[in-house]
Amino acid sequence: MGCVTDFFTYETTKSVVVKSWTIGVINRAVQLLIITYFVCWVFLHEKAYQIRDSSIESSVMTKVKGIGRYSKQIMDVADYVIPPQGSSVFVILTKLITTPKQVLNHCPETDDKYKCSNDSYCTRNNPTSNGFLTGRCVRSYCQIQGWCPTENDTVRMPIVMEAENFTIFVKNSVRFPIFDFERGNLPGSLNCRYDPHKSPFCPIFRLGDIVRLAGQNFTNLAEKGGVLSIKIGWLCDLDQSWDLCVPRYSFTRLDGVSEKNNVSPGYNFRFARYYMNPDGSEFRTLIKAFGIRIDVLVYGNAGKFNIIPTLINTVAAFTSVGVGTVLCDIILLNFLKGADQYKAKKFEEISDASTSFGSHMFKSDQTLAGRGDEKRSTDSGAFSIGL
Repeated sequence: MGCVTDFFTYETTKSVVVKSWTIGVINRAVQLLIITYFVCWVFLHEKAYQIRDSSIESSVMTKVKGIGRYSKQIMDVADYVIPPQGSSVFVILTKLITTPKQVLNHCPETDDKYKCSNDSYCTRNNPTSNGFLTGRCVRSYCQIQGWCPTENDTVRMPIVMEAENFTIFVKNSVRFPIFDFERGNLPGSLNCRYDPHKSPFCPIFRLGDIVRLAGQNFTNLAEKGGVLSIKIGWLCDLDQSWDLCVPRYSFTRLDGVSEKNNVSPGYNFRFARYYMNPDGSEFRTLIKAFGIRIDVLVYGNAGKFNIIPTLINTVAAFTSVGVGTVLCDIILLNFLKGADQYKAKKFEEISDASTSFGSHMFKSDQTLAGRGDEKRSTDSGAFSIGL
């Protein structure tokens, strides 16, 4: 029955005015901190009064320009940019290891791990990186069936030093569907070159500047290859003039783990160019390419005033101010002198035997008021305690 009685109880708010400098200062300080947080951070910095659209729609087109010289040959864009379609991900080749005039035939491997002294070392039909083993040992190496002669990728080759001055033009347009807002990154004139201080909105980038701004060394990057990103950030406040919605560019290296790893460092890949002899037989030139891969990444969001998030966050701010009361109650009930007196005034039980709700009369005015020397407000029912 005790549990049932406790369940069917009613609690009502009772105001107790505590005249204490310590509690008063703590209460106002907590309230001030909460209000400052909501005003400065939530509303001004995070702009919580706005509805935001982060579902950015974007298109990117790129174009590379520059002439380089490699192994006594002149290289233009068609030679060193892969793929050639001008997409948001492309590679600028900086070093090539070529194996010319490969034909399908039988030849010995060149890798030291395929050295042999007799045929028993060479397992027939076991695949290698260059072909299938025939089961024969030829000139102290296992013989393969595949493209011959096999590749030797340990030779040292120069890099395309002119690549440092190649330029990359990035054309980007974005749309925020909630606001039906579209914007592009092209300025009024393209007679510029990107500079973070002098020309921060120019969409034409020098490859050497991208490498430097990403914190990398161009010679090392061109030698082993790597992956860099051009990040385009659109952070737009549509409550202001739409002309102020402009892109922000930043640069970083995406394969930082590969840079520090001795196993397969950098970035490289292989491709082949095929040719036909007059007699109809086919041969190819195998190319192991090292290069700088560029990934153009677009991100952003736009915000505009809306009454619904404004009301929600305003109510949250006023509700959070009550945290000061909770903290002060904990201090009063547990740590300050007069805690017992405060408990007696804050928590009070009234049973049916001591009340008469029908006549609106209480059993004893002294039961509620406590000591006779304590003040009682005549307009709000609040009690004043001097600690």
